[in-house]
Amino acid sequence: MVIGGMRGMTGLLWEASSLDPDEGIRFRGLSVPECQKVLPAATTGGEPLPEGMLWLLLTGKVPSMEQVDALSKDLRRRAKMIPDHVYKTIASLPKTAHPMTQFTTGVMALQVQSEFQKAYEKGIPKSRFWEPTYEDALNLIAQVPVIAAFIYRRIYKNGENIPADDALDYGANFAHLLGFDSPEMHELMRLYITLHTDHEGGNVSAHTAHLVGSTLSDPYLSFAAALNGLAGPLHGLANQEVLLWIKSLVEECGENVTKEQLKDYVWKTLNSGKVVPGFGHGILRKTDPRYTCQREFALKHLPDDPLFQLVSQLYEVVPPILTELGKVRNPWPNVDAHSGILLNHFGLTEARYYTVLFGVSRSMGICSQLIWDRALGLPLERPKSVTTEWLENYCKKAAS
Repeated sequence: MVIGGMRGMTGLLWEASSLDPDEGIRFRGLSVPECQKVLPAATTGGEPLPEGMLWLLLTGKVPSMEQVDALSKDLRRRAKMIPDHVYKTIASLPKTAHPMTQFTTGVMALQVQSEFQKAYEKGIPKSRFWEPTYEDALNLIAQVPVIAAFIYRRIYKNGENIPADDALDYGANFAHLLGFDSPEMHELMRLYITLHTDHEGGNVSAHTAHLVGSTLSDPYLSFAAALNGLAGPLHGLANQEVLLWIKSLVEECGENVTKEQLKDYVWKTLNSGKVVPGFGHGILRKTDPRYTCQREFALKHLPDDPLFQLVSQLYEVVPPILTELGKVRNPWPNVDAHSGILLNHFGLTEARYYTVLFGVSRSMGICSQLIWDRALGLPLERPKSVTTEWLENYCKKAAS
């Protein structure tokens, strides 16, 4: 565990969700299909509203439609409280800066309005730390879609911003701010945000937020740190890499790819020392239920999309190859294997931006847990480290 990334080591309390190697993610005890069934939706039989998932993560209870509407209204109000200096700070960066760099910068610029920092400086008792943390968390969740859309429009749409629509819910409004107003894209964004809200506390971004938050850094500082972890190729950047890899495959082999061509390309990728993006997971040992959920969405809305059909072929081809390789515990597809294909189909083709969408979604799970961290009075995180020399001596003693 010391040199293996602490995989499998239990060392965190995380209320919002739990991850089972075989069942996948459970949000407050509910599986992905169960969430789709019980959480309020914008339309009958539609995808869950992200506000409903947020309510569930915060309280552990399934909300009514009235409660979701009230939360949605509150988030819209908070979204309008972004200071002008935030936009100016982002605009001071080159447009060529990676979208995640701009996103993290925007979150850090929001930090000057932290209610927790103000309350802490005034001497708020520890038993009430959760109160200003709640205010910061809700403000942050409400405002990150606006910041993210500003960055997207700045980089890809000549800085032509779109005003929010108060008649829309959180997911649909985010799609609208980006410039996408089809009902299908609104549904996709609701699904995307809901599925990406949380994935227990051991992943890099969640753990980073918890670690930084344990120092009593406010939610803005903690979430900005989490975003820097999310930007890594082995974490949130993976959903970008999947689409780029698939497009590279098509460029080399064409759209009408045979299974033999797919196998050759997969082996070519592996033999070059790279991984096949979108397959495998640090915890899961079966197909990611979030992948399955997105596949069902694709079958409903874009069954004839060439890239979706290619992803379906990869599902048949890649796992046996990874199993044959013998180095992968989980050869099955994860959530990243599908998300980029869906976004690309509805016009959001800029793969470099995809991790920002992941970050917006993950704000809900991370911020929910930060509130609980303060409410429960969780202590400063301080694990023990050892040197290579210590390890060598330990192994020698164990072998004698």
